[in-house]
Amino acid sequence: MIILGIETSCDETGVAIYDSEKNIILGEKLFSQASKHDQYGGVVPELASRDHITKLLPLIKLTLKEASLDKEHIDGIAYTSGPGLRGPLLTGAALAKSLSIGWDIPSIGVHHMEAHLLINLLENPAPTFPFLTLLISGGHCLLIKATSLGNYKVLGQTRDDALGEAFDKVARLLGLGYPGGPEIERKARKGNAFSFDLPRPMAKEEHLDFSFSGLKTAVYYLVKKQEQITEQFSSDISASFQEAVAETLILKCTKALTMYNLEQLVIGGGVAANQYIKKRIADELPEVDIFFPEPKRCTDNGAMIAIAGYYRFNSKESEKEIIIRPKWNFSEL
Repeated sequence: MIILGIETSCDETGVAIYDSEKNIILGEKLFSQASKHDQYGGVVPELASRDHITKLLPLIKLTLKEASLDKEHIDGIAYTSGPGLRGPLLTGAALAKSLSIGWDIPSIGVHHMEAHLLINLLENPAPTFPFLTLLISGGHCLLIKATSLGNYKVLGQTRDDALGEAFDKVARLLGLGYPGGPEIERKARKGNAFSFDLPRPMAKEEHLDFSFSGLKTAVYYLVKKQEQITEQFSSDISASFQEAVAETLILKCTKALTMYNLEQLVIGGGVAANQYIKKRIADELPEVDIFFPEPKRCTDNGAMIAIAGYYRFNSKESEKEIIIRPKWNFSEL
């Protein structure tokens, strides 16, 4: 089955074509709007929607060309139905449905975070069910037990800020750019990760939920005490914040792996692209089989939507309406 995937949940316009028989991506294109939103310190939904409109069709044409395919070769279209920003979601869903009608093929909406989970099935070797999944992104922080395809149990989630959101807010406190994750990681390379004793929120609690607002607030008060934010202070606080995040994730994952007797850890979402966090988790859990997507597929992309769409086509019927779910909870799958 050849699936066209369309991702427009936020500020990335992603398109990809997945071949299920070969389990490979035949072609993919991605356009990031980050530079357009940098001056606002975050994503402006209206601007994001307009940019998706102008980029989607050209990207689809380029992806078909890269894959050496025509529209007649496409068996189905998958699009991000949610969660995400309403305007951007509607833009992708409307185009996907229009193409499915025009090309006389089925279309289906998929869950954005399930797609982040399933993208690891492209890896070689790939994880096998059951496994623990840690999804860390701009809008989510989830610990999930994946027993089989579509059979998931949410074990823990953030009670306040998502992890990517916390990175963005700390970056803003330090006067760094958007998105904050790459900026914090870049600054941290020249800093001392143990310069500041920042909290590890809820690390000692028995439950598996996360909280990052207190960590962000601790950074705020340290910044507030500074008469001037020097390069070294910025680097040290970035490194210390990054270390606090890494240790918190390690503690929660270790607890979940033990509680549920799991031997594989699958990690996805934009924050999974952070090389420091990736190395810390791998170093601290040497006995666990850990799976990360390649860096370009940690952030939002069309490939993850295409592969998730393929698996969803096998488990449910095509949708006849345009369906978006901006606040689609993972536990509703």
